[in-house]
Amino acid sequence: MSDESSQNPTRRTVLRGSAAVGAALTLGHLPAATVSSAPPRPISLTVNGRHVAAAIDPRTSLLDALRDEAGTTGPKKGCNQGACGACTVLLDGRRVLSCLTFAVMHEAQEITTIEGIADGDSLHPVQQAFIDHDAFQCGFCTSGQIVSAVGLLAEEPGIAKDRIPEGMSGNLCRCAAYCNIRDAIQSASTEMAKER
Repeated sequence: MSDESSQNPTRRTVLRGSAAVGAALTLGHLPAATVSSAPPRPISLTVNGRHVAAAIDPRTSLLDALRDEAGTTGPKKGCNQGACGACTVLLDGRRVLSCLTFAVMHEAQEITTIEGIADGDSLHPVQQAFIDHDAFQCGFCTSGQIVSAVGLLAEEPGIAKDRIPEGMSGNLCRCAAYCNIRDAIQSASTEMAKER
């Protein structure tokens, strides 16, 4: 390559170089980047009223710790980017996307997943309303939807029906059961108001 072409590369030169680097990466001819691993850190979480002790990488998400260490499979790994809400849990009663936070940050908090919503054999009013209103189809998002709805009704008891879609906007349903979900939450809100 002449000095002139190296100082003013053409589009073709750049594309050839990019293709060569891409091929080398694909075929594994370039040295792999070294990823440092952190030593495991002991943690103690309170999940649905039960203490869970584990030694985990400090970079472990709360979602992964709940699923892998606490054995709570209700929170789902949907997008793993905080966009779908399938991993919603309650931290001290507040709705949180568990894929976006580190487990080590929540040792002093009460973590509630879908497994901890019911009162023994008695379903939570939101769980019962989801059944009564057929507010789920494939069921993948349902645990996150229910936990989020429980949090929403704690934040805004007696929420107006037209406010529910905005309040639940962080939870996506691939099956588009939104009307039934809204009706279920409204029904649960009415039922919970009677119990107060």
